[in-house]
Amino acid sequence: MILDKKTAGVDPAVLSVRELVSGLNRYYYVYTFGCQQNEADSEKIRALAEAMGYRRADRAEDADLVVVNTCAIREHAEMKALSLLGNFRAKKKNNPDFILGVVGCMAAEGHIKDILKNKFPYVTFTLEPNMIHRLPESVFRYLTDRKRSFVFGEDRGDIVEGLESVRQSPHKAWVSIMYGCNNFCTYCIVPYVRGRERSRAGSDIIAECHRLIDSGVREITLLGQNVNSYRSDLDFPDLLSKIAEIDGDFIIRFMTSHPKDTSDKLISVMAKYKGKIAPYFHLPLQSGSDSVLKRMNRTYTRDKFLSIVEKLRGSIPEIALSTDVIVGFPGETETDLEDTLDVLEKARFDTAYAFIYSPREGTPAAKMEDQLAEEIKGERIKRVFALQDKISYEKNLPYLNKTVRVLVDSREERGGSVIYTGRTDTNKLVHFTCDDASVGEFTNVKITKTGAFDLIGAKE
Repeated sequence: MILDKKTAGVDPAVLSVRELVSGLNRYYYVYTFGCQQNEADSEKIRALAEAMGYRRADRAEDADLVVVNTCAIREHAEMKALSLLGNFRAKKKNNPDFILGVVGCMAAEGHIKDILKNKFPYVTFTLEPNMIHRLPESVFRYLTDRKRSFVFGEDRGDIVEGLESVRQSPHKAWVSIMYGCNNFCTYCIVPYVRGRERSRAGSDIIAECHRLIDSGVREITLLGQNVNSYRSDLDFPDLLSKIAEIDGDFIIRFMTSHPKDTSDKLISVMAKYKGKIAPYFHLPLQSGSDSVLKRMNRTYTRDKFLSIVEKLRGSIPEIALSTDVIVGFPGETETDLEDTLDVLEKARFDTAYAFIYSPREGTPAAKMEDQLAEEIKGERIKRVFALQDKISYEKNLPYLNKTVRVLVDSREERGGSVIYTGRTDTNKLVHFTCDDASVGEFTNVKITKTGAFDLIGAKE
């Protein structure tokens, strides 16, 4: 579904704020919690701040405008954000002109909005995730009339094109291709805070990718809450094909996928363009128990999931797979956990990200009976970690003495030596030595040591 598209252009509020702060040496700082979509949103927030005339501060303490981009996927993320906000009480007291904004998924939760409004009087404004284009409007309002603003319930699901990004890396870029989610997994707050699925027009996405590649970007990651359910004038496999056919030396990644939308067509396209599309797939399992999967509303079984793993490895033998696992979902039994461990053994993921279930207010799972004690969850996740660490170590062993292509991300001096860090096409973290390498370019590295979490080598 594509909704009416707005083009941001030059927002009058941007120009108005720029006039107000002109010559005042105002600085901004952005905190980011949560997922890659939040990282992409923060890049747009930075661009909006700079368009308004703010300069980037190295520390939040030195900023006149601080924006906290929040996550609501787990309670721990919310508590961290609320704790961080408390650090700015004194700053606001000493500087009435200081502006503190809260955006992202937390700002779209009604009970959190009320907490911010009533218990954090030094919070200047809030914006829901799909409303970050209204940042200049919120800043202008405060600068001119000193009124706090709490934008809530006004998101119409519009897709705003034309927002620029200030990226953290000159050679890697996030490209959001869709927003929202229609799956309503019973543990997940995302559909309630980011809304229903909306897909960008394929032509806009392809044009953006062209611009990025022309500017020297070597890695593009396509983003969506459920990226392979993308639907517009193209489906997701066709969109991947169009991007892969762009001239240039670059690689395409995407996340996050849902097993139910992992089609044979998608796998075929990945195999066809494996020189451009990374042989890496993040496929969230969440649980290996059919009864738990049903209560989670995941709409697939363990056998269906394992059949997708088999198809991926059959079509792309070199592919690396990662997954997500939730431990301690309401009603999870010892047998359910053993089913999850069994799927981990059978699927043999290169990496698994395991999380303890966290009740989210407003989700069906939060109201379920048989909520597990924290000590039970803690003991169970240790078993998941122990098994996956063993599997990850074994999956990395075949890389020993092999030469791999690495996209160089950083250069650092350690103890008199220069260490470069990057990732393989299969998303393996690599630390290597060499006389000289160029950050942002591909290079060949021979692996001399392997571990569960990284590979060590030297440039050939």
